[in-house]
Amino acid sequence: MVSAIKRFFIGRPLKSNMLGEQKLNKKKALAILSSDALSSVAYGPEQILIVLITVSATAFWYSIPIACAVLVLLTVLILSYRQIIFAYPHGGGAYIVSKENLGTNPGLIAGGSLLVDYILTVSVSVSAGTDALTSAFPGLHGHNVAIAVAFVVFLTLLNLRGVTESASILAYPVYLFVLALFVLIGVGIYQILTGTVPADLHPQLGAPVAGISLFILLRAFASGSSALTGVEAISNAIPNFKDPAPVNAAKTLTAMGILLGLLFSGIVFLAYYYGISPLAEVTVVSQIAEETFGRNFLYFFVQGTTALILILAANTGYSAFPLLAVNLATDKFIPRMFTVRGDRLGYSNGILILGLASILLIVAFGGHTEQLIPLYAVGVFIPFTLSQTGMLMKWIREKPKGWELKFAINSAGALICFTVTIIFFLTKFTQVWPVLVFLPIILYVFYRIKSHYLAVAEQLRISDRARAVALEGNVMIIPVAGITQVVQTSIDYARSLKVDQIIAVYIAFDKEDEKKFEAKWKQWQPDVRLATLYSPYRSVIHPLMKFIDTVEHKANELHYRVTVVIPQFIPKRGWQNILHNQSGFLIRAALLLRKNLIVITVPFHLKK
Repeated sequence: MVSAIKRFFIGRPLKSNMLGEQKLNKKKALAILSSDALSSVAYGPEQILIVLITVSATAFWYSIPIACAVLVLLTVLILSYRQIIFAYPHGGGAYIVSKENLGTNPGLIAGGSLLVDYILTVSVSVSAGTDALTSAFPGLHGHNVAIAVAFVVFLTLLNLRGVTESASILAYPVYLFVLALFVLIGVGIYQILTGTVPADLHPQLGAPVAGISLFILLRAFASGSSALTGVEAISNAIPNFKDPAPVNAAKTLTAMGILLGLLFSGIVFLAYYYGISPLAEVTVVSQIAEETFGRNFLYFFVQGTTALILILAANTGYSAFPLLAVNLATDKFIPRMFTVRGDRLGYSNGILILGLASILLIVAFGGHTEQLIPLYAVGVFIPFTLSQTGMLMKWIREKPKGWELKFAINSAGALICFTVTIIFFLTKFTQVWPVLVFLPIILYVFYRIKSHYLAVAEQLRISDRARAVALEGNVMIIPVAGITQVVQTSIDYARSLKVDQIIAVYIAFDKEDEKKFEAKWKQWQPDVRLATLYSPYRSVIHPLMKFIDTVEHKANELHYRVTVVIPQFIPKRGWQNILHNQSGFLIRAALLLRKNLIVITVPFHLKK
């Protein structure tokens, strides 16, 4: 039944040789890997105006030069990540670049930041989309958390079905959003050129503004740079592209950069020309759409696709998180389970962990995760800074042909990204300070996992110096609860092996029962030694452990091996297990923690 449910939601398993069919072409990759970056157009320009309004509406003209600065940073990042794609065609992005050029710790900081950031991507994006939905339908406000969790579950199941299947479904809303904004920007600019929009709604460029300062401008620039979150996702997901993967990834990255630049600059320009002010209850995009179209179909089309893109921005996390986790797991910094492909050839464990962590975050914050946006943004700019710096070191070390231009691009990127990171810490420390706590914790966990894997490898490695201890014999202990077929099967199994002694152990809860069982056993198995243990407190584990301790002590002196054989009957149907005591399971769990003791389970399958 469980298998049938799994097949219904996830689909039939795919053969390993079908992996090539699960690769993405450029159109689908652009949709699922750019959704996070493109969705930031819905709030990036607004973040600039929120900072400038603290001075006055007259300062809104600064949004134009600030937007130009953001576009310069976007250009630098796109050029830099194109270089990263060709330099590191197997994916990994900022983690691989930082680790190979700056060292293990910077690499782990970049990798850890991005892992957390992708979790934040899912929770913040889904929560924002849910807010947009419940704003349209106020009666749903009380169910924000449940709706957001339902969206995460839907995206998780969709991604478990495979990359191509999720891309086929999610591509339509992404491209509809792009179409809606291009229509909005195009109609808005047409109205401006034809004089439909009054020219006196906005402050003139260069108008003097009292109270403006470099600090305010840098803060507005940093806030607007939140529109660049998600730019790195394509460099992490190169293995998901069809061959030639690096070429296709680079073209997709360029297309994303062009779309993001056009949409971001268009929205900023319209917001400035229309004299839009940020409002708590209405987004900037909504105000522009209403000014441009009025409350008609096109307005609701823009709002609907915006809500969809905010939710689907989470899918960038589902695409990039599992592949980044594979790189970290390959280097033994996180559990190896992240390298295992599921039935549909995707990295299912990474997808499931991402979905579960996002749900926990949504529940913990009651669906109000907007206060996590600064943390989300700084979590991206730390890897941005490290990857740019790593590429600097690579060019200095290797000095390939034309490296001077590449060095200049990465120098500009590293400086700007570092500046943005510092501004975030200076201006929004109360919201971003957790990064100073969780990054050291993540690094500690990474190294603990790595040390465990190294210790395991050292102990499992076969060495010429390693010699097995010579054993003189074997003692088998069989805990028994009665005279049954399952006990008979276990004794027969023990006899079939080279065993020096078989000891059956019976735990009695009263003296009379102890005597009766000894008599029955003598008649049934007179050649098998029986040890009866009286347990006045009705414990099975404690007296059995003490008896095994005694046998082990004697066996060690004689160089004998001790094996415990646990008889276990298996009901025909799984649900029937709850009708029986699980004493065999408890004994086995206790014994597996003991050194130098072999534990064997002999199953007896019931037919009725």
